[in-house]
Amino acid sequence: MPNTKTVDRKNIVADNRRHDEDTGSVEVQVSILTARILHLTEHLKTHKKDHSSRRGLLKMVGKRSSLLKYISKADNERYRALIKKLGLRK
Repeated sequence: MPNTKTVDRKNIVADNRRHDEDTGSVEVQVSILTARILHLTEHLKTHKKDHSSRRGLLKMVGKRSSLLKYISKADNERYRALIKKLGLRK
């Protein structure tokens, strides 16, 4: 039985893939990381002293940042579409 508290990866992949068999493009990776970051942020609001989870959150934020930096250099149009879709920048 899947854990309902975690991120639903199948729906995220289906929503953000570039073609039918895409599971690892930058868009998919950033979308999964964003969902995990949001989930972990909610966890840390109630469990303020969970420092090991906070470290994992910081590592995920850094990974997402480097993926976004890569896609902004490689294809700025895809980058703008991705941040608009995920609502990352204001």
